[in-house]
Amino acid sequence: MAASAAHQFSYFVIGSANINPHLAGFRFSRHIKSSFYTNVCSRRWRGVGFQRRRLCPVICSASDKPTPSEISSSAKIRSEVLSPFRSVRMFFYVAFIASGGLGGFIAATQLIAALSNPSRANDVPEIAKGLAIDLGAVAVFAFLYYRENTAKNAQLAKLSREESLSALRIRVDQKRVLPVSAFRGAARLVILAGPESFILESFRSSEPFTESLLERAVLVVPFVTDGNLPSFEFDESEELKEVTAKRRRLWQLAPVYANEWSSWLDDQKKLAGVSSESPVYLSLRMDGRVRGSGVGYPPWNAFVAQLPPLKGLWSGLLDGMDGRVL
Repeated sequence: MAASAAHQFSYFVIGSANINPHLAGFRFSRHIKSSFYTNVCSRRWRGVGFQRRRLCPVICSASDKPTPSEISSSAKIRSEVLSPFRSVRMFFYVAFIASGGLGGFIAATQLIAALSNPSRANDVPEIAKGLAIDLGAVAVFAFLYYRENTAKNAQLAKLSREESLSALRIRVDQKRVLPVSAFRGAARLVILAGPESFILESFRSSEPFTESLLERAVLVVPFVTDGNLPSFEFDESEELKEVTAKRRRLWQLAPVYANEWSSWLDDQKKLAGVSSESPVYLSLRMDGRVRGSGVGYPPWNAFVAQLPPLKGLWSGLLDGMDGRVL
């Protein structure tokens, strides 16, 4: 009973951040999570009608807004691994720009001297031609460097967003809260973000594909944006007991620290030019990278058609065939 009360209490505080303005910006400090459960379980709660003064054993941290994450060293290393020759190319581009700039400077001084000396008038066309070549080379290599640097920054930003996603936490059951990164190599997560009606309709539409999705290690992470916790209805009849167990497994995950999830999803919507109110879905690869996303309901039938199952004849060969990375 105490464990059940602790579970309800944790969902109330975390989920209420979007409802109660007094709780906005608060989240539990991760290092005191275990002591939080110990303190709550050691008391006897009667229902959920507790008073605010009973919250004194819980330590919280507050922030108006999460600070922008800087590019981590691991993201830079991953970028170097994905594009191993980019730094070499950029180095040579800079060297060629410097060489062309120096040549252009020398040619410009020679051109000025030739123009001021009538006896060297015949040299002006040749000097001007060399100056034009130098300036053209500088312009070309400057453009190549700019394009390479833009691609590098875009890749670093994408890798940084993926790292932020991997740090978000998911509740597996009453005793386990894991980061998204813990599911790498074990599951293909499908993240749904929208109002309660969107989550419930996605839940209903996934029913015919439950077994096929589980065979492909798909697990759903529903994130409700309107603050209303969805109530999933499962058929408890004896003849559908096995099907119900699979349905519960497919929809067993729940995001925690709602403000962090909301902030990350809002950033992705802004980058994609999507309205903050629009319901969206994101499909992750086995390696944790985003393979697909869209506005509206998730295409369960497309997931079944595109993703290979993790067991059977092709399980080992097709494990990484999750589609291209967005």
